[in-house]
Amino acid sequence: MANWHQLRKRVHLGCSAIFLVLPFLNVIRFDIPRQRFYFFGYELWINEFGIIFFALMFLMFAIVVSSVLFGRVYCGYLCPQMIFSEASRALESRLGRQFRSRPRLGRAIFYGVVGVASVFLAFVFISYFVEPRDLARRLARLDIHTAAGISGAAVTLLTFLDFSFLRLRFCTTACPYGYLQGMLADGNTLLVQYRDEQHACIECKKCVRDCPMGIDIRQSPFQIECVHCGECIDSCETILARLKKPGLIRYAWGEADHRPKGPVPVDAKRVILTAVLLLYGMGLFVALSMRHAVLVRVAPERAQLYHAGADGRVYNDFRYSIANRSRQPAMVAFSLDYLPGATMNLASNPVAVKPGESVQGNFQISAPAAGRTEFVTHFSVRATNLSERVEDNFPMTFISPTEAP
Repeated sequence: MANWHQLRKRVHLGCSAIFLVLPFLNVIRFDIPRQRFYFFGYELWINEFGIIFFALMFLMFAIVVSSVLFGRVYCGYLCPQMIFSEASRALESRLGRQFRSRPRLGRAIFYGVVGVASVFLAFVFISYFVEPRDLARRLARLDIHTAAGISGAAVTLLTFLDFSFLRLRFCTTACPYGYLQGMLADGNTLLVQYRDEQHACIECKKCVRDCPMGIDIRQSPFQIECVHCGECIDSCETILARLKKPGLIRYAWGEADHRPKGPVPVDAKRVILTAVLLLYGMGLFVALSMRHAVLVRVAPERAQLYHAGADGRVYNDFRYSIANRSRQPAMVAFSLDYLPGATMNLASNPVAVKPGESVQGNFQISAPAAGRTEFVTHFSVRATNLSERVEDNFPMTFISPTEAP
């Protein structure tokens, strides 16, 4: 006999741990003040929109595919709102039993625990958008003046009200995911199914009492309140097992599924959605594999095409920008190709760039004026990341006066 309740609680514990540690490990996190997107060890900058687009589209289609296949299982097993709401309700029930003779004290302890938990959960949530150490300093100063501080205070208040009063009612009043399921689900989507062709139901209503959403699954598997948690399956099997009868409620691939067990259904819709998900996943993998941790850009300064020096050389002005998007310091060395006799004048070469830092600078390239017959000479500036031995070549043009024939 399956024990879906124990499975849910183990999954809840794992999901809670993942939710609490993700922002501190920079696995998935938007850093709004620094305009960074952290994705599984990669620090993506706002100018890397292509990679961010693939990452967001991959996550979106992962949600769509999981919803089409498994319906509301996310709500019952993975949703933080569901997990912490059930924990809040369990705490309230336990304190109510322990302080039955002193209910006010029990309520005071409950609100105190929820208040502390709300501050902590709000801190974790805002850490997905603000660097945790910076947020901790703001919290220590009781900052309610900046955007991060105001957001933290607002999320704390909303979290307290949610887990003290609203809780699972949020799923049926404010959360759009349940309504989205109505559009994504089809005849083969996983759901909790009640079948009683032999009229074996004994009307004990334990499935109703144990349902966290307070519904009667016998009415319909498509009720918006049903989150497919499987608690009613355990309840029915527990009672009917005493009568040596099988349970009447089970997971099934669609309402018309009469099989006690079976593989995931395969149809054109699922094949197409899975193929799209794989394509975005491959695109994301390729984009990340082609990404350079140190981004170098070189461009000419054409406010003045050139100027001639007293040393008999012609000078062109250029600028560079280096963005170190890695977690290690970088050294970038510049050199010239296809411009004989030219020299590069930089304040320092190679250029040192700290982790997460962007630097810009100007430099000059000079070449002998004597013997030049072309107004425009094509050459390349080579930028070498010495730590990773990665080279970038930037085609450039050198402007110079021409000698009369």
